[in-house]
Amino acid sequence: MKQLVIAERFCLIAHIVSMAFGLAGLLVVIPRPELIMNLPPAGQVLFQWGMAGGGVVYIIFGAAAVALYAYRTLGLGATLSFMLPSVFLSLGSELLGTSTGFPFGHYHYLSGLGYKIAGLVPFTIPLSWFYLGLVCYAIARAGVAGKDGKLNWVRQIAAIAFGALLLTSWDFVLDPAMSQTIVPFWEFEEPGAFFGMPYRNLAGWMGTGALFMSVAAFFWRKTPNVLQRSQLGLPLVVYLINFAFGAIITITSLDSRFWFPTLLAVFLGVVPAIALSWMAKPQAKEAAETISYQDQSPIKAEIAPQPVGLRK
Repeated sequence: MKQLVIAERFCLIAHIVSMAFGLAGLLVVIPRPELIMNLPPAGQVLFQWGMAGGGVVYIIFGAAAVALYAYRTLGLGATLSFMLPSVFLSLGSELLGTSTGFPFGHYHYLSGLGYKIAGLVPFTIPLSWFYLGLVCYAIARAGVAGKDGKLNWVRQIAAIAFGALLLTSWDFVLDPAMSQTIVPFWEFEEPGAFFGMPYRNLAGWMGTGALFMSVAAFFWRKTPNVLQRSQLGLPLVVYLINFAFGAIITITSLDSRFWFPTLLAVFLGVVPAIALSWMAKPQAKEAAETISYQDQSPIKAEIAPQPVGLRK
């Protein structure tokens, strides 16, 4: 187990470092060509490699970190029963979208995200759906289960709805950052009414996320698979770091209009993610300490019955 934790942390750190490297390249180096020209030949080669493969690296490390985390906390069966539906259903949605325009609108992928499946969708895209989808659903599931850690069918539906909302909120900052900045990774072929994005793109994100989360909920129906508050550290870090990556690019590279979708994403994504994490079932030790404190409260001490021999 210790080796698994080490590998998980290594992948998480590599995920964060590769995103930081990408931010530095996109926001600092590329807008200043003289910096690239002043690099030694080895530095120029490294920079070119980083810009060409940096997107692939950070997604692979993110998917690996989340997969290891899920295996450690939920088990192999639960991990695969989320991973496989999320990868294949999101790939199906992306192939359909790039071919027909449904459900995201007419768009196509450019270079920078790796080999394209069927010449249309980079292989890294379904991996990103998996790892962000899992952390969103894990946070939502733990939050709606509450302090008792139990899920009825109403809470199951709420977990899917909140998980899909967290995932879609991330796209509010991701899409502008990846399609409208100086180095785009995809582009829409039709004018988008919502800050360059078609509204059906958001509906497509919500629907695709809800679909594979529903499939996972079906497979997980016989086991709780509800994480405690203390176990939500990695999901929350991954969600916030990926959100920050898109938000920083959006608000620094685009005009002031894009503060609105960024703030909307904070309100609909970041705030609920933190709140849901706090609502999750506390660790057994934490809960026991809370009960012990309540038992020793002054109010209870006053009303507690005294020993018979000490009564006046």
